[in-house]
Amino acid sequence: MTPPPGRVDGPDKVTGAARYAADQRVPGLTHAVLVQSTIARGRITRIDTAAAEAAPGVLAVCTHENMPRFAHRPTSWLPPHAQSTVPLQEPDIWYGGQHVAVVVADTLERAHEAARLVRVDYDAETPTIGLRENLGRAYTPPDGTPGALQLVRGDPEAGLAAADARIEAEYTTAVNHHNPIEPSATLAVWEGENLTLYESTQSITYTREVVAEMLGVPAERVRVVTPFLGGGFGSKGFVWPHTYIVAAVARQLRRPVRLVLTRAQMSTSCGHRPASVQRLRAGATRDGRLTGLTHHIISHSATRDLIHFNPVASTQAVYTCPGLRVSTQVVEVDMGTTMATRPPSGPANEALEMALDELSWELGMDPVALRLANYAASEPGATNPETRFLRECYELGAERFGWPRSRPEPGSMREGETLVGWGMAGSYHRWHGMRAQAAVEIGTDGRAIVRSGTQDIGTGTYTIMTEIAAEALGMRPASVRPRLGDTRYPPGPTSSGSTTAATVGVAVREAGRAAREKVTALAVADPRSPLYGAAAGEVGAADDRLFLTARPRRGETYRQIMERHGAPVHASGSADLGTPAPSGAGSYGAAFAEVRVSAVTGEVRVSRMVSALDVGRVLNAATARSQAIGGMIWGIGMALTEHTLVDRRLGRIVTANLAGYLVPVEADVPDLDVIFVDRPDPHANALGARGMGEVAGTGTAAAIANAVYHATGHRVRHLPITPDLVLAAGEAAATE
Repeated sequence: MTPPPGRVDGPDKVTGAARYAADQRVPGLTHAVLVQSTIARGRITRIDTAAAEAAPGVLAVCTHENMPRFAHRPTSWLPPHAQSTVPLQEPDIWYGGQHVAVVVADTLERAHEAARLVRVDYDAETPTIGLRENLGRAYTPPDGTPGALQLVRGDPEAGLAAADARIEAEYTTAVNHHNPIEPSATLAVWEGENLTLYESTQSITYTREVVAEMLGVPAERVRVVTPFLGGGFGSKGFVWPHTYIVAAVARQLRRPVRLVLTRAQMSTSCGHRPASVQRLRAGATRDGRLTGLTHHIISHSATRDLIHFNPVASTQAVYTCPGLRVSTQVVEVDMGTTMATRPPSGPANEALEMALDELSWELGMDPVALRLANYAASEPGATNPETRFLRECYELGAERFGWPRSRPEPGSMREGETLVGWGMAGSYHRWHGMRAQAAVEIGTDGRAIVRSGTQDIGTGTYTIMTEIAAEALGMRPASVRPRLGDTRYPPGPTSSGSTTAATVGVAVREAGRAAREKVTALAVADPRSPLYGAAAGEVGAADDRLFLTARPRRGETYRQIMERHGAPVHASGSADLGTPAPSGAGSYGAAFAEVRVSAVTGEVRVSRMVSALDVGRVLNAATARSQAIGGMIWGIGMALTEHTLVDRRLGRIVTANLAGYLVPVEADVPDLDVIFVDRPDPHANALGARGMGEVAGTGTAAAIANAVYHATGHRVRHLPITPDLVLAAGEAAATE
C-alpha cells in the first residue's frame, strides 16, 4: 500500500491545533481539585469543610458525608472501573493518596486554595507497605486472576536433576509508574439528562459503560469524546474514580466541571506496575537444550483489589522445555491499585532472559545459540495456530549489531576507566485481539470518511485507519478523512494489549471494501458510466478511480460516480478477534545492547542498541518504528533509572514527580536501530498483522542487564541497575 504523507495527526499536534480533554472550551466552566489522604490505612474521624465552603468562588465541597452514592457492582476479576474501592463513599482509607474530598470553584486558583482549607482528622493504622518485607504474607490467588498463571508441563524437578548445567537465582524489579506527558483529565458537561465527557482515556467505550453504570443512567445518554491523547501506557486503560466523581458533581451543580490531575496525584490515582520478586531455576544439557525450568513470581496488589499485572507469559510461550513450572503469588499491600504498565509481561520476561544469560555462561555457550537450541516454531500447548519468525529476529539482529561468534571474557573490554559490555535477550508479548466496528461514508465529492469509536493514544491510529481505508477503497490517502475518539461512532476496542491497529484495521478494511463494492454496483448499473454492464469482479480501483482491470484506461473517478448518484454511500465492517485472543497470539523479537560502565562511579550508559521484531505485517513503517523506539526507551528506563520510592512508615510515594522519578531523557538514549521481519502472519487476522505496541519494551532491559554483567563480570539481579548496585556487586565479588 502507498503510505500517507507523514502522520495524519502530525500537523495538528505540531501546530497546537489538536485539542486534548482539558483543552475543550465550554461556557460556564468550573474547576475541580481533589483532596487526598495523607495516611495509607485507617479511618476518617472528622472532616471540616467549613473554611473551604466559605472561601471565595467555591461552588461545592464533596466528601463521603455528602457525595452522591454510586451504583457500584463489580462483576468480574477486572472491573472496567479499574479498582473496587470507590472513594468518597465511606470513611475508610485503604491507601495513601485516596480521594477524600473534591472542591469545585469558579477558577482553578480558587479551587486549589479552598482545597488547602479542608481539614481531615484520621484514626491512623500502621500500613502494610513493601513487597520483600511481606513475602511471608504471599498467597496463591484464585483462578481467573489476570496473569496469575499456575502451570506445570512434564516433570521439572526430574529435568533439573538430569541437567549437565544448572543455575538458580532470584531477580527483583521495582515499582514503576506510567508518567504520560498528558496527565489524566476529565471535563463533564450535562445537557438535561445527557452527559458529554471529554476524557483522557485509552477506552472511550469502557468509559461510557462504566460511567453510565456508576451514575445509574442509560449508556445511550453518555457520550465520551477523546480526539487526542497524550499517552497512557496503561494508566488510562480503564476508568478511575476521578472520572465518575467529576461527572456526578457536574450533574449536581448543573455546571460543566473540569479536573486535571497533578503529577503527584497521577502517582496514586491511575495505577502502577507492581514490584516483583522472582525465583528461577534452569537446567540444560551440554548442547544447551533445556531440561527443566521453574519460574516463581511474587508481586503485590492493593488491599481489596486482587488485580495482578506481572504475568509470566514468555516462560511458557517462547522456548521448548520438557519440564516446566510457572507459579504466581500475591502480597496485598496498602497502596493504590496495580495496573497494566507497558508492557505488563515485562518484569517476568526480563527475569527469564537474564536467567538464560547466566545459563549460557555456565555452559560456555553463546546466548543466541542457546536460544536457537530451544527454538519453538509455535507456542507449546497453544490453542491458536501461529506463524512466528523469531529465528529471523535472532539472525537479523545479530548481523546488524555485529554480534561476535565468540565473546571476550566478562570484564575484559576496557577503554580507560570505562568497561564495555555486550548483551542480548529475547522479546515477547502476548497481544490481545478484541472486537471493533467501523463505518465508511463516500460523499458526493468522491472523498471518504472512515469512522470508528476507538482512540489514538499516540500510536498512529489516525494514520493506520487512513492507510487501510485508502487501500481497501483504491483511493489516495489524501482522499480519506479519519474520524475517531467519539462514542457516537461505531464501537471500538480499548487501546491496550497491543490490540488497536490489528483489530480496528480489520474492521476498517471490511468497511472500505463494502463501500467500494456499493460504488462499483452503482457504476456498472449506470448507462452513463464507462463501466456500465461490467461484472463487479472485473472492476479494479486505484488512485481514486474505478476501472476495468483488463482495460485500465476505461474507467472513471469516484467523484464522477458519486456526483451522478447525488447521495452519499454508507457501509460498515467489523472484526471479532476474541476477547482476549487465546494463547498463540504473540509478537516476538531479539534485543542487542552495548553498554559502557564507569569503573569509578558505577554509572551505566547504553551506547548502542538493536531490536529485531516479528510483528507480522508492518502496517506503516513510520508509526511502527516510532512504537518500537518508544518501547526500547521504556526498556532503558526499566533497566537503569525508573523506580518508585515509597515511605515504608507512612505509605506515601516519595518520587511523585519527574524530578524524583527519572525517566530516560535525550542524553540517556543513543541512536536506536530497529529491524522488522515484516512477514504477514496468516493466523493473526485478515491483515496478517499482530500487536506491536509493547513487544519492543520487552527484552531491552534484560539485554542491558546482561551487557552490564559482560562489562563488569559482576551480576546485578535487580532492576533498575543503579550505580550503587554496580559498585556493591563489585565489592561483594572482591570479598568472596
